[in-house]
Amino acid sequence: MPIYNEEANVSAVIREWFDHLDRVAPDFVLFAINDGSRDNTEAVLDALGSEFGPRLRVVNKPNSGHGRSCREGYELALASCARWIFQIDSDGQCDPTFFETIYGQRSEHDCVFGYRRTRDDGFGRLAITRAYRLLLWFLTGTFMRDANVPYRLIRANTLRSALQRVPADVVLQNIALTISLKRQAELRWKDVPIHFRARRGGENSINYHKIVKMGIRFLRDFHRITHEDSHTRWRPRWARRRLAS
Repeated sequence: MPIYNEEANVSAVIREWFDHLDRVAPDFVLFAINDGSRDNTEAVLDALGSEFGPRLRVVNKPNSGHGRSCREGYELALASCARWIFQIDSDGQCDPTFFETIYGQRSEHDCVFGYRRTRDDGFGRLAITRAYRLLLWFLTGTFMRDANVPYRLIRANTLRSALQRVPADVVLQNIALTISLKRQAELRWKDVPIHFRARRGGENSINYHKIVKMGIRFLRDFHRITHEDSHTRWRPRWARRRLAS
């Protein structure tokens, strides 16, 4: 779970997910990746860490953006020998109601993605998702129903292989990872419809102007994503130190 300035939401979100995961998949660890929040998020997470114990692992790091925080979460989960890795966001939009259906598909699939069939966060976000879908279809020739969705379950070996083809400094890590996964012809893939809720509180740190800028940068990175393997040199120094420790 990547987190940035979510003091208004993160406590309720973590409690909601812990309650649901305890019933559906109790053998879990949640990595809460605090991406240099400037509000009271760190203190809230520290208190939750004391309450929930070792199943909630709080990681406080310098700000590097949502995508790179997702990337560190993936790598920390893999380093912890997780068999499956599930990603969610911290703003309350990811409804745990759908997790049981997605988790139940794991025995027959390597990768199970939610796709936002309905959503409460406004027409603008829906339009952006559809624009990315068309752009990626044009660039790759592959249909990706919801390439940037933060509701995805991936088998560890599948994720490890896909990350090797994604440089760690790419901003839109979720989209880049989806492209890399789709390049694996043998991958057993499943899309499951979900509903995406509105934010519970606070403000979204990624506005439309930032989304456009990230999209332009992503176009510049596209050749690297599809033609290069990742290497540890793409990781910032603090990430290399954390993985080494």
